[in-house]
Amino acid sequence: MMAELAPLANKRLAIFGCGYVGTTVAREARQAGLQVTALTRNPARAAELVDIGVNSIVDDLAADTWHERITPGVDLVLNCVSSGGRGLTGYRRSYVEGMRSILAWAQRGTAGTMIYTSSTSVYPQDGGGTVDETAATDGAGETGRILLEAEALLRAGREARGRWFILRLGGIYGPGRHHLLDQVRAGVTEITGGGAHHLNLVHRDDIGAAVFAAFAAPASVPDGIFNVVDDAPAPKSEVVGWLAERLGRPPPRFAGGAASAQRGFASPPDRLISNARLKAQLGWRPQYPSFREGYAALLSA
Repeated sequence: MMAELAPLANKRLAIFGCGYVGTTVAREARQAGLQVTALTRNPARAAELVDIGVNSIVDDLAADTWHERITPGVDLVLNCVSSGGRGLTGYRRSYVEGMRSILAWAQRGTAGTMIYTSSTSVYPQDGGGTVDETAATDGAGETGRILLEAEALLRAGREARGRWFILRLGGIYGPGRHHLLDQVRAGVTEITGGGAHHLNLVHRDDIGAAVFAAFAAPASVPDGIFNVVDDAPAPKSEVVGWLAERLGRPPPRFAGGAASAQRGFASPPDRLISNARLKAQLGWRPQYPSFREGYAALLSA
């Protein structure tokens, strides 16, 4: 990836919400010669970032206390904040109030390209059909509507930024984040939910590659929304069965719709998220095109 990032060398990058994805981007950016400033709620994460040459700030994104500590007018901005907990209130503070805070800061010195990592959870579609970026988001759930509100703020913030990209991420997995693998490895006998619905997964490193593809996109590429998922959505039962076979474990059964509902687990929608626009317009290609390549790398690590 380093050769592809050469045009970004020496540019100034600000990362807000520098957690699982943001730290990966920060590390790649530093290796490529970018100047990186990161804001995080986590002091331990901040110390880790300092060790790789990142100017780290510990603060609450939704506040304005950090505005004087990060010089505006940066070339690149990545907002990859995650929920701060506390239910819908925490969601709104992290995503909506956090976006407002970034835009208020950026108005002091217009930023260049801004990227916001949203989620494919904004799509309400069910029934196993293919969903692309033109799909309606009417009917999104409560958390999805909060994410859409943050997206709308970015799109409207013309005084604060140049180009914008919204990356709607699928189910994130990767080193240190592999719940299904942990369950199968632990020998659980039952997994909540049904096995027939498709998982639209994306490896952490492929998200980082999508971020840099957007930052490095030529001027001819317009602002846009892009789904970031792998090439091969697969039924959950197929993923679990493959993991069980590789680990030499009996495949766990699935609790199913009625049993899961009784325990308070809602069935996720079943749809196939398309990444065709991301590949066509930004030239992105996943290093891990399916769960098999991604989980195989985790198992061999």
